[in-house]
Amino acid sequence: MKKLLLVLLGCLLLCGCGNQNVPEATVREDLVAQPVDEEVATEAPAETHAPEEEKYYLTFTAKDVNGTEVTSDVLADSKLTMLNIWATYCNPCLEEMPYLGEIALEYDSSEFQIIGIVSDVSEQSEQEDIDYAKELIAQTQANYPHLLLGQDLYNTLVGGVTAVPTTFFVKQDGEVLGYVTGAADKATWKELIDELLAEVEG
Repeated sequence: MKKLLLVLLGCLLLCGCGNQNVPEATVREDLVAQPVDEEVATEAPAETHAPEEEKYYLTFTAKDVNGTEVTSDVLADSKLTMLNIWATYCNPCLEEMPYLGEIALEYDSSEFQIIGIVSDVSEQSEQEDIDYAKELIAQTQANYPHLLLGQDLYNTLVGGVTAVPTTFFVKQDGEVLGYVTGAADKATWKELIDELLAEVEG
């Protein structure tokens, strides 16, 4: 498979939040985004390359904010899935969620879907914490599925995330293409999504 290039223009990146509520874990080196030097961000974009030799396939069982069980089988519903890991305390996360809500409506669900993962609210959290996350989802009109953090998602994905928002892109068969750390505006996300869709459909 030829190398996939995930590009976010550094000048459009917003700062992310340190994810204090998710313990640090080992990050797969072949999926780590290179840090962006803000002083030269307008001259050269940040790049994240997909792994060429070793592929990583995501599997999980989780619950959404309404308590419904969701498995990684949901990835098969779309050619490309954007997994957006956010937190209730993260302003950049909340600022981009209205854009993500709009984007989710602009694509055919068989082509592209967005799934949110609330990194600081778990399946075992108090109901008031879950309700607060649901309130934020409603306020930002991020009307796509949102999963609560459970052991499966922590072990397979979120445990290696040290800042939010972090966004993973996953193919229909569960193969993780790569990820981007940081928030972006609508136009930047759409450009990236369209490039990745062209790659997976080609």
